[in-house]
Amino acid sequence: LGAAAFLSCAAQQSAPATPASLRGSVSFIHPDGTGLGHWGLARIHQVGPDGMLAWDTLPSIALYRPHVRDSLAPASNTGGTIHAYGVKVPLESYGMNGDKIPLAPSGERISLMRDAMRDGRSVGIINTGHLGEPGTGCFLASVPKRSMVDEICRQLLEGKPNVILGGGEAYFIPRGVEGRHGKGRRADGRNLVEEARAAGYTVVFTREELAAVPAGTTHLLGLFALNDTYNDASEESLARRGLPHYSPTAPTLAEMTDAALRLLSANPKGFFLAVEEEGTDNFSNLNNAGGLREAMRRADAAIAAAERFRRDHPDTLVLVAADSDASRPQLISTPESDGVILRGKPLPLSLPNDPAQLDGIGGARTEPFIAAPDARGVRMPFAVAWASHQDGGDPVVVRAAGINCELVRGDLDNTALYRIMHATLFGMWPEQRVAARSQQ
Repeated sequence: LGAAAFLSCAAQQSAPATPASLRGSVSFIHPDGTGLGHWGLARIHQVGPDGMLAWDTLPSIALYRPHVRDSLAPASNTGGTIHAYGVKVPLESYGMNGDKIPLAPSGERISLMRDAMRDGRSVGIINTGHLGEPGTGCFLASVPKRSMVDEICRQLLEGKPNVILGGGEAYFIPRGVEGRHGKGRRADGRNLVEEARAAGYTVVFTREELAAVPAGTTHLLGLFALNDTYNDASEESLARRGLPHYSPTAPTLAEMTDAALRLLSANPKGFFLAVEEEGTDNFSNLNNAGGLREAMRRADAAIAAAERFRRDHPDTLVLVAADSDASRPQLISTPESDGVILRGKPLPLSLPNDPAQLDGIGGARTEPFIAAPDARGVRMPFAVAWASHQDGGDPVVVRAAGINCELVRGDLDNTALYRIMHATLFGMWPEQRVAARSQQ
């Protein structure tokens, strides 16, 4: 939305009359790469075609236009930058617009999260991938290239957010140095784990250690895997190597979200938390339907955790959005009487006269998934087909609950998420802050 259109939309949706009444905390949950097909598959598999996911219960809904300055389809780093700064940027951007930090609608070259920190809010990032992943990293780091993970992690730590939870221990310790999960990869010789401890962070490495973090902790760093907390490979590769979809020692996204909300909510000025399930995107782009199923379950559980917190803290906005439709999975189902998709029987490679490969519980030519019961108690088999191995430019869905959720409706540009979160964190639109500063 442009500034005038956004303000008009806000007025039409009965936004509170005084800016101060808009103000609250924000839990931004980013299940990366999730489009309608992803959520449809998750619903049918987890709760059945007549059931309700936590995602389904969020009352506000809008369609999100994901195009960026020079591409109709975004990349995760572009989407993360747009969410963090509220402006369109080129496809290769990571917290940058060309060779500069983007000029946000607030009138300053500062991300929304750093702006909230400066205002006295507690802030945190959570990612099931390594902590250089852009869906959360772009809120705190700006680099010329996404591949500069060492530098991204340095900026994350030196920015001193209250909570940093995810994978990627390798990028926090020197090359060749043994950590809790394996050997480090940093080329500059710095040990960011030791630097974090010296800066006052409690550092944890497992689900059990996260659960044991004492009350009163103000800064928390969790490194739960050498790289990602999931195993980024196809079904067939994981089966050959005997690997699960996710590390059993790492906390789930919901567990990390619960821990972060406990810590951040101690600040009476409020908080801004950005949470990313990266597996939803990576398993999709690998066309791993079984991995996607598990990643979607974990993403929805994190939404449920955020909603439990919000119900006890009504001055909180829960905002859920991806930035692309990764590989566009499609649910494929036919009556079993057709003899094509049959429970307990390997799937054909594809449907007759249709070249799209079908995936079952173990990949191609394996048994179909079985849906959860419908309203009649009937369970039906289904397969998954894929459009590509890429992040697509199709519209994706934004959902919200809590304070200001009425602003999430209709058709939204990807830059509008910044504006909605800004209005909630600061009690005014970015343009109002610019005007207020000019009058000082």
